[in-house]
Amino acid sequence: MVLFSMISKRLYNQILIDSKHLQFRTLLIQSESVHLHRHSDQDSGIVEIKMDRPEAKNALGKDMLRGLLNSFEAISTDSKANVLMICSSVPRVFCAGADLKERKAMNVSEVRAAVNSLRSTFSYLEALQIPTIAVIEGAALGGGLEMALSCDLRICGEDAKLALPETGLAIIPGAGGTQRLPRLVGKSVAKELIFTGRKINAKDALSIGLINYCVPAGEAYSKALEVAREINQKVH
Repeated sequence: MVLFSMISKRLYNQILIDSKHLQFRTLLIQSESVHLHRHSDQDSGIVEIKMDRPEAKNALGKDMLRGLLNSFEAISTDSKANVLMICSSVPRVFCAGADLKERKAMNVSEVRAAVNSLRSTFSYLEALQIPTIAVIEGAALGGGLEMALSCDLRICGEDAKLALPETGLAIIPGAGGTQRLPRLVGKSVAKELIFTGRKINAKDALSIGLINYCVPAGEAYSKALEVAREINQKVH
């Protein structure tokens, strides 16, 4: 009995040690469109979220939002996470925004709930206690840009296109864009971008302070990893 108790205690302790890694693996089952990955060795403090919904250009549907929120919650309880990178597995797209096809099938109360879910998910991202980096190649539109605005840093490939085009649909950005964009670029510039829904490229985004780096197309990830490593080293 004593031997059995000792083995049980050791097994229990090992389960506690590995629990956070198990959380990460579980997330892959919960959402096919969001994958959470921890880097290894000296980069073990870097965690990475990859959006992977190519058929919808990473549009933010219910499953995508659920996967993102679950990932953020897992990261918030992981004491070994030092910096988060949010990336896309879909070529030339970061995130196309809300899933409008899904939204067309919703009634008014369901649309309101979907917008509230977007807003609360991005607020959770903004409140994470570790630095966050949006890695943008291609389009970051509507809710996709609002998610990037919720991150601490934004790094773009030079072919990136950024916009809050909601006014073209007779609505306004509903997931924090009207608040976060002016804090970065000032009220006047933010109003012009929101009122017109105009797309801007990465070089223009850099010039107005919307992003931190504009690098050659295809190199946003490597630049973001470089910055993440610098941050990670400071924490150790």
